[in-house]
Amino acid sequence: MTLKTFNRWIFNVTAISGAAAQTYAWKIRYAAHVIRQGGVIAHPTEAVWGLACDPFNPQAIATILKLKQRPVSKGLILISGVSEHFDPLLQPLSGELQARFYAPQNHPSTWLVPDIENKVPKGVKGQHDTVALRVVNHHDLVDLTRLLGHPIVSSSANPAGMEPAKSKLRVHQYFSTQLDYILPAELGGFSRPSIIRDLQTASTVRC
Repeated sequence: MTLKTFNRWIFNVTAISGAAAQTYAWKIRYAAHVIRQGGVIAHPTEAVWGLACDPFNPQAIATILKLKQRPVSKGLILISGVSEHFDPLLQPLSGELQARFYAPQNHPSTWLVPDIENKVPKGVKGQHDTVALRVVNHHDLVDLTRLLGHPIVSSSANPAGMEPAKSKLRVHQYFSTQLDYILPAELGGFSRPSIIRDLQTASTVRC
């Protein structure tokens, strides 16, 4: 490879990388915009696709429940890639429970956390006194929740009784044009959804 050819190759790689970075930033910003406007998006998680919205927008929550044909009593999960977003819910708890929540896990784990100060809307908690929280490591979700500055509702992308979507195609088949945006990204590489555990007892509710 001549120096001239090498320099041309470097320029092309840089241009492609720059364009890819701009495309990535745009899709994250647009997903955040849709959520801020009260919309519902589909997004990949660690193992399956999910439906997401602003946890403090009752209409958006109602839309997710309707799409999933899910009763409000069951509650929904809050996720964030920024662990500090959950500090207001964890600070009233003992140091032992906080340490348990933040401890590294081998598999994505959703914790049922007591909402002692009743900070989470009933539309998210359902009939429970606890709220389901998960810190995610999925790159796109880390950037999305960091940009938003708060957690998002995330519930598996499937109508009641159907298997959670594991592809963008399945999301389209389930919900067609009923979503405000589908975040183009890949699943996180895990074969099954998160484990659900009770923070107070450390017992497994769903494995």
